[in-house]
Amino acid sequence: MNCALTVHCKGSRDDRRSTSDADDQKSGVSSKNRPKAMAQVLQSISPLFPEQAYPNLMVGLTVSDDAAVYKINDDVAVIQTLDFFTPIVDDPYDFGAIAAANALSDVYAMGGQVTLAMNIFCVPPDLPQDVVGQILKGGAEKVREAGAVLVGGHTIEDSEPKFGLSVMGMIHPSKVQTKAAVENGDVLVLTKPIGTGLISTAQKRGKASQAAIKASTDNMKKLNRKAAEIFANYPVRACTDVTGYSLLGHAHEMAEKSNICMHFKAEQVPFLPEAEDYAAQGLFPGGAKRNLDAYRDEIDFAEALDESWQRKLCCPETSGGLLAAVPRDCLDALLTEFSCNEEPCWVVGFAEEGTGLKVS
Repeated sequence: MNCALTVHCKGSRDDRRSTSDADDQKSGVSSKNRPKAMAQVLQSISPLFPEQAYPNLMVGLTVSDDAAVYKINDDVAVIQTLDFFTPIVDDPYDFGAIAAANALSDVYAMGGQVTLAMNIFCVPPDLPQDVVGQILKGGAEKVREAGAVLVGGHTIEDSEPKFGLSVMGMIHPSKVQTKAAVENGDVLVLTKPIGTGLISTAQKRGKASQAAIKASTDNMKKLNRKAAEIFANYPVRACTDVTGYSLLGHAHEMAEKSNICMHFKAEQVPFLPEAEDYAAQGLFPGGAKRNLDAYRDEIDFAEALDESWQRKLCCPETSGGLLAAVPRDCLDALLTEFSCNEEPCWVVGFAEEGTGLKVS
């Protein structure tokens, strides 16, 4: 069963998201500019959907975020998103669960709760039916864990498996969280440790321990549902989830959209077990350098943080945690609630006047 997925997996999700150097050359886009290239493409089509023609569209192409938000009435808004990718683990059940958790996370990043989900599945004709079934089961059980219902989907043949979900969520219009709402003085908190990209690379090279692989897999399968529910109890207005563009890459999106500086304390950023050991061995995925190259000019690293530190913080993640900007006056209560619910949460920095990112 595992062999079937391994044969068809041509790269981890972080490499898919950032693209390979060869793909960048073919497309005429440098790897440094790749993270911004899609935004430029979307800008070219956004005039087809002018804001004034869609007054109920709260978040769309013009103010792109983790998901779209459409206001139904004064009490209800719909959140819509989708995500899918190639296998990043050998076990088909875990692959399905991770892909589903990752797709569901976009709704949680916007502050909502999941309502409906539909499968997106690309299936090689020679993929055994029991493998197909396990992928679907892994995804379906995550949807059920989210308190939502799976209502169908779409399947096509492809040369390698790809799986994910189209997801609908619900939220009160006044509770929507966006990347553009960070305010001076907010405290930055993170709800999952980073390091999945490092552990995945170490695993590919036969250097990852089974304990590290399990910790990474469990981390990727974990839903951000409870963290989102806790955030909803406080005046948290800015949030995103940490995925392929890395902790600092996604933080940069928040800083840029909010016209603020986000200041990270490197030693306070949590890492998965053994991830930093693999970084010390140079076991970085290709996406780490590409992310760093893309954002280096807009990140002020302290002199003590060498290239290895910089790559660690720019390393692609899969199904990562929520990065939220929390008003300082409610931080203690929020952290207490996380602790009482045995949910992890780390203070990793703060917002201050300025632009871009600082890491000290």
